[in-house]
Amino acid sequence: STNFITIWQKSVFGKTLTEIKSDDAMVPYFVEHILPVIHEIIGYNLTAGDWAIVTTPMRRHKDRNFASMIAEQLAEFLHIPFYFDCARCRSKQRVGEEFNPHNVPAEKNVIVFDDFVTTGSTILAMKNMLHSLGKNPVFFCGINNKL
Repeated sequence: STNFITIWQKSVFGKTLTEIKSDDAMVPYFVEHILPVIHEIIGYNLTAGDWAIVTTPMRRHKDRNFASMIAEQLAEFLHIPFYFDCARCRSKQRVGEEFNPHNVPAEKNVIVFDDFVTTGSTILAMKNMLHSLGKNPVFFCGINNKL
């Protein structure tokens, strides 16, 4: 099983996931609440540790991708590079999915940010891909959609 850290349960906001994702004001809100957790887990000086940040593959919203908007801002605050579109889905199915590497970080340690987690299968597929490339992924998620 894959362990991951989520910041909130979905019920905290009283909004649907679609409403949250379409509200630009939620981006800095997520960033502000996830940064302290990243610092607590990984530390403050990530630039010395060969770190980068990515998101899980985009299924929709290629132009305005909520997770990418958050990851981009996290990268600025953490002073590490953000690699856009680092993995691509081989198929549309979400069960037993596999990802193809695309814009993979040169850095060994990779923060993987996902805005919502339901089953964890996306994270597992991401872990498998990054491990096969010799990377050390650490996963952070905004909302656990299963709770």
